[in-house]
Amino acid sequence: CNAGAIPRQQTLIPELPQIYDELAKQLDADNYENDPELAQIRKEENYSWMDIITIHKDMLPNYEEKIKIFFEEHLHLDDEIRYILDGSGYFDVRDKEDKWIRIYMEKGDMITLPAGIYHRFTLDEKNYVKAMRLFMGEPVWTPYNRPADHFEARQKYVHCLAQTV
Repeated sequence: CNAGAIPRQQTLIPELPQIYDELAKQLDADNYENDPELAQIRKEENYSWMDIITIHKDMLPNYEEKIKIFFEEHLHLDDEIRYILDGSGYFDVRDKEDKWIRIYMEKGDMITLPAGIYHRFTLDEKNYVKAMRLFMGEPVWTPYNRPADHFEARQKYVHCLAQTV
């Protein structure tokens, strides 16, 4: 089961299953254009599509609307892969007891949120993040706001989460 990944420095959070630790990545964000480790990850995971998004009021069209959408609890039917190139922010995910766990993301951190996990994103007090978005094939941007338990991706995720220690 792909239960997700968190940044290496966050792996001491006792509420998170150990499986999260297996997929954690800390990369060289200053060298992302020529980073052989990133190239290898993209090849191994079949991340054939990528773009870069800058979330800041002066750089993102419809900034206020987008920030509200990112913070609304939702899931996706595909994995969500984000690599922080600059700035920082928080991904909130749900644990087995449906409580929020806040994951601080900063430059160099890569996270894989598995299909079916309820999550949200928010900026920190700096109100700025530049992130690479990676996909297998053409990107699918559709968020399904909670409740969305009827999706097969959600049911698979819950099953996998229940099997973790």
